[in-house]
Amino acid sequence: MGVTVAIDCMGGDHGPSVTVPAAHAFLRSHPEARVILVGRQEALDQASQAIGAAFGERVSLQAASEVVMMDDPPAIAMRTKKDSSMRVAVDLVKSGRAQAAVSAGNTGALMAISRFVLKTLPGIDRPAIASVLPTRTGQTYVLDLGANVDCLPEHLLQFGVMGAMLVSAVEHVDRPTVGLLNIGEEAIKGNDAVKRAAELLKTSGLNFYGNVEGDDIYKGTTDVVVCDGFVGNVALKTSEGLAQMLATFLREEFSRGLLSKAMAIVAMPALKRFKRRVDHRRYNGAALLGLRGVVVKSHGSADVFAFEQAIHRAAEAASNRLIERISERMTAMGVAA
Repeated sequence: MGVTVAIDCMGGDHGPSVTVPAAHAFLRSHPEARVILVGRQEALDQASQAIGAAFGERVSLQAASEVVMMDDPPAIAMRTKKDSSMRVAVDLVKSGRAQAAVSAGNTGALMAISRFVLKTLPGIDRPAIASVLPTRTGQTYVLDLGANVDCLPEHLLQFGVMGAMLVSAVEHVDRPTVGLLNIGEEAIKGNDAVKRAAELLKTSGLNFYGNVEGDDIYKGTTDVVVCDGFVGNVALKTSEGLAQMLATFLREEFSRGLLSKAMAIVAMPALKRFKRRVDHRRYNGAALLGLRGVVVKSHGSADVFAFEQAIHRAAEAASNRLIERISERMTAMGVAA
């Protein structure tokens, strides 16, 4: 995997204390890859010295004097912080020095900067945020997760194309199935935009499954689930809240007295396997699709393991020609301008 990933080391809740060790862990598991660590010089030097790993020319540092804060308005971050670690990382993709960029920083700012610097692909009106969720049978990709609250049917079609190409690139599935999130499986269900989107998806040449409901996401009914950003973000946050509630319930029940604690010890192997299957860190890394370059957003609170997964997703997408796949598909459909 001879790909170079630019990493915004200053973004997120933890900054270089997480991003730099994650970059080094990524390099250890990907011997052909390279990284460019972007951030304030002093912070990068200190973090690199603390790791103490030597990767020679596979690691380079790119100084950036500014940092986009988590509460910075996107417009301010884009217009006034032109030497931020986030902006410089995306600029490296634009210049071709890197094939992908990863940041755990402000989502709105990252989308605004990426769209301004990289521009959208021909035939794509709006970039979308796509992430992977665990299912009974493996995992599924859902988009949009918040970038576009109001969508036209044509936007949902574009999301379907981008999601399918992402799964093809990262999961190596030739014809991933695409489902349209709706309030019922029947064709008569949903609002006018969703009904029209279903018609467009049917004739798109994609492997369109049809309408899917909310519970189909975790059944793993389709490889890709398409929805507008309002619905997708609500579904995502609801899922996160449910997972946190269930984890709390388990801890409470297994701590109720000596007998419950003894049962917890007996059940520990099964509980560890369960925890691994639903560990959100394994699925960290949301792709900003529709841009003329690969950009991946990590969760702001990601630890070293989780941030490494985001880097891995970015490298996989870039090395497997995600951008070219989307462009080629849009051209084949006759909608690329």
